[in-house]
Amino acid sequence: MKILLLGIGNVLYADEGIGVHFVNYIADNYQFTHESHQLKLLDGGTLAQGLIPIICQYDYLIVVDTVNANGVEAGEVYFFDFDKAPKEIDWQGSAHEVEMLQTLNMMEMVGDRPKTFVLGVTPTVLEPMVLGLTPKVAAAVPLMESSLLSHLVSLGFTATRIADHSIESLIPDSYKRGVTTGESI
Repeated sequence: MKILLLGIGNVLYADEGIGVHFVNYIADNYQFTHESHQLKLLDGGTLAQGLIPIICQYDYLIVVDTVNANGVEAGEVYFFDFDKAPKEIDWQGSAHEVEMLQTLNMMEMVGDRPKTFVLGVTPTVLEPMVLGLTPKVAAAVPLMESSLLSHLVSLGFTATRIADHSIESLIPDSYKRGVTTGESI
């Protein structure tokens, strides 16, 4: 099985960059192995529909992004099957969040969407030209990390910690990293 861990977001809009920052954080801190599955980590930025040719090559997709949810505090973490989204998720967040939803729905209509999970956190602020995370979203990273690692272990992966970089230390260079972070295993 080919699995894609896809970070989505605009790193120039504070918390909206969490998907990209988080995937970079995981790529820098962990190595994943599996006897038959392949895992690729990808910084998808705000490409949305431009990612369709890449996404359709995978059997399984985990999207990391902000998620807008009614009646919850900023920094709340969600990990869910895209086909069974919690009722409080309203998909009315940022422009890239709506575009990603439309992209996944279009892929479903033509039968190209892989089995999809979403690892999301509700943002505190989507403020232009702020490179970094607010304290509430930064505090959500350990729960996001443990949720992702538990899910990958449930798929049979072994996760080996290879470094101990903080997410904050990776943010200043996140926009320089390019589209692909991590390698296929």
